Parts: sequence; C-alpha cells; structure tokens
Amino acid sequence: MFTGLVQAIGTLERTAGGLRVHWDRLGFAQGQLALGDSVAVDGVCLTVAHLLPHGFLADVSGETLERSTLGAKAERGAKVNLEPALRLADRLGGHLVSGHVDGLGTVKAIESQGSAWRLEVDWIDSRYGRYICEKASVAIDGISLTVAGCSPRGDRFWMAVIPHTWTSTTLQHLRSGDAVNLEADLLAKYTERLLQERTPGQPSELNHQWLNEHGWG
Repeated sequence: MFTGLVQAIGTLERTAGGLRVHWDRLGFAQGQLALGDSVAVDGVCLTVAHLLPHGFLADVSGETLERSTLGAKAERGAKVNLEPALRLADRLGGHLVSGHVDGLGTVKAIESQGSAWRLEVDWIDSRYGRYICEKASVAIDGISLTVAGCSPRGDRFWMAVIPHTWTSTTLQHLRSGDAVNLEADLLAKYTERLLQERTPGQPSELNHQWLNEHGWG
C-alpha cells in the first residue's frame, strides 16, 4: 500500500528483462529499499528485483505495460514519480493507494491560476467515472489529489494543484494530450462491490434509480 505522497522523481528505462529505475541524487536514502520491496512508479506497484547504486531493476508483465503508461515512458527515458511502500507506523498524509492502475486518463487542460494550477483530466474508459465525485481522492501517476469538481458522470474531473505538489512531482512536465495512470479511491470500489454482493436484486451496475428505491438517495 502507498499514500500517494511522492518521495522522489526518477528516470524510467526499458531493459531486456523488465524496467530500470534511476532516482534523483537527492531521492531515496541509502538503504531505504531492499530486495523484494514494493515501489510505486508513476502509481504502478513494482517489485525490486535487483538493487543498483542509485536505483533498481523490476520485472514487469505485459498486462502492466498495456494497462499503464510505463511502456511508453520507458522507451523515451521519461521522468516518473516514486514512492516506497507504506509502513504501518507511517503517517497517512494522502489516501490509501494500492498501486493497481484502474485505467488511463488524458490531460485535457492545464491552467495556471495564481498560486495554483488547474489540472483537467478525462477517463479514457468513461465507466470509471462513477468512482469520481467532488472532494473525493484520486491518484494521478501515483500522486494523491483531491477532486475539485467533475462532470455529472465523472468521466471528466479537475483538481487544484498547490505549488509544492507541482514542483515535487512530474505534474510540472505534463502537457495537454498526455496520458496518465489513474487509480480511483479504494473505498468507492469496495463499497460498490459489497452492495452488489449483499443486496438481492442488485443490478449489474449501481444507478440513481436503484439507490433511491433502496433508501440511499
């Protein structure tokens, strides 16, 4: 598990057997990672297969490359956000992030607004929009952000990004049209699943009519 609070920015490269991650000189502390540890790389949970002096090697499946932006980023040596796994004694400053990408999004607009930036994103698969609502949490390339507003279906949403988050992550490198990894809040997904399992007559997908009929409206 992760918190969505990025601790370093690294460079991603493709190797014959997987991916190579090099973190910045002022990134992870010496000895912070061990063989077999989990690291969120742009929001994707990877396992340390081999330690390097300033980074690590990770095995990666074809499904991970298909469902995330890691394959394309590794080909061009792009910058990525890095976060080691959460310890039970750590503060939960962001929100619970599993490192399992739900789907991809497309950056629609980036606008400077005084001391903050407005970042607008569309889900490529609009069905995941049902997990988005105002003031909910979402992980974008592994960064915990709060939804400032969204379309009625949630397939388009936007965030207000503070300067610290902007300068400490790869958000500063995003451009309109770029693809990003998205992970919806775990609470929304588990709530939906539990309602489906425990309530007779539950439709295949939750909708406003069913919620109103069963007292959830």
